[in-house]
Amino acid sequence: MLEQRIQQHFIDSADLKYQAGPPLSKSIFQATNALLACVTSGGKILACGSGVSSLLAAQFAAHFVGRFERDRPELAAIALQADPADPAADTQAAADGDRLARQVRALGQGGDVLLALSVSGQAASVLHAVEAAHARDMTVIALLGSTGGLVGRALRETDVQVCVSHERAARIHEVHLLALHCLCDGVDAQLLGEQEGSA
Repeated sequence: MLEQRIQQHFIDSADLKYQAGPPLSKSIFQATNALLACVTSGGKILACGSGVSSLLAAQFAAHFVGRFERDRPELAAIALQADPADPAADTQAAADGDRLARQVRALGQGGDVLLALSVSGQAASVLHAVEAAHARDMTVIALLGSTGGLVGRALRETDVQVCVSHERAARIHEVHLLALHCLCDGVDAQLLGEQEGSA
């Protein structure tokens, strides 16, 4: 019984990724271009997320500053500090809804990009970070789930939304991770050229 349940997780994850590819590829392409324009003009990426999504934001920043799959010069990215264990982090009732916004106001400048992740799109901390980024004349790339929620509605035409239309948080996280890998690979491909044998 448990073994079948485990196999079903793999099947469900693969099915969602397969279905999400065509509708998300254009927005991921646009997000890649926004990141590339930012770093090639001397800007930086501020990456943040609510709850567990903050860990994905930190992984993205690590790939940008360090490396993804190939050696290259460092790219400027900072993971903003959040509380991944806060059970209310991805809701409007987060313990400190202004925590990320304060960091955006302290570190963000015009021309920078805010990369924000929220499974529900309802995270108060992410919403306030988006508003702070707009006040700093920053572009926002938002990886969201479900219908995009309050965060999705706060985005501007110049921002990019990558929204996984699904209700289960675990599946949305899995697609968000794949999208972040696509962003890292896309920037590397543009900076370093296509690599033989890669996607």
